[in-house]
Amino acid sequence: MYFNIVGRDMENEKQKEIMRIIKFTVFSISAGIIQIASFTIMEEVFKLTYWPSYLIALLLSIVWNFTINRKFTFKSANNVPIAMMKVLAYYAVFTPLSTWWGDALTKASWNEYLVLGGTMLINFITEFLYQRFFVFGKTLESAVVNKE
Repeated sequence: MYFNIVGRDMENEKQKEIMRIIKFTVFSISAGIIQIASFTIMEEVFKLTYWPSYLIALLLSIVWNFTINRKFTFKSANNVPIAMMKVLAYYAVFTPLSTWWGDALTKASWNEYLVLGGTMLINFITEFLYQRFFVFGKTLESAVVNKE
């Protein structure tokens, strides 16, 4: 009996985690669309160089992604300012590094959109892990009302 309960709980947690990954992916795609669109506007309309275009686009996607994933993916009732500070800590490392390598690669004649795509993929993977385990790890589903 104990094994069946534990087994069902583990299966339920596995399904929840798969749903978190799917939701994070879908919402990150929407943030990616925001980032690509704003990057394109900065590059093509305003004729900015890579790094300011990238920074503006990144900031817009961060605000969107954090807000929607906190509410719908991680369902966290975590203290929002604390969670934002944790996310800002991630971006305090990621942003300078990604701006540096993006600028260096584009100056080395890499295509701006290829660099942006690779950077977005690295950001997607590392941000999910960081938010899942560090930012919201102890408060997952704390905003869900218990129906029992």
